[in-house]
Amino acid sequence: MNAENKGGRPKCLRKVESPPEVNYFKPRGIPLTQLEAIRLKVEELEAMKLVYYEKLNREQAAKRMGVSRRTLGRELKAGIVNVVDGLLHGKAIEISGGYYISDGEKIFRCLDDKHEWKTLKSDKKPDECPECGSKKIKRKRR
Repeated sequence: MNAENKGGRPKCLRKVESPPEVNYFKPRGIPLTQLEAIRLKVEELEAMKLVYYEKLNREQAAKRMGVSRRTLGRELKAGIVNVVDGLLHGKAIEISGGYYISDGEKIFRCLDDKHEWKTLKSDKKPDECPECGSKKIKRKRR
């Protein structure tokens, strides 16, 4: 699960309390096959939940997600744009994907190729990197 690196710092995983149980919304009375869909990333929903539903200030919300206030602001803006687009134009809203980790997961990092991946907390430590096969792997602390 590598983030695209466009010459800057590597993208850090956003902490999400738990992925939503409901992951699709659509306008009533229109079959899904006839609708255009937009994607709302899980971390965008988490940012909106923390700021607008739980009423945390942006500093508190950023800390809970393990990101900077600027990153939180970008997630909020992207999420709001997607939701408003879906509501104004009658599009389905799919909540999926993104670059996040939830409480029931842990992250491992390959020390050779820097690849990061998630496993369930109950899983044992992997023997090797799934990308390059290196045995030099370490659990990443959040």
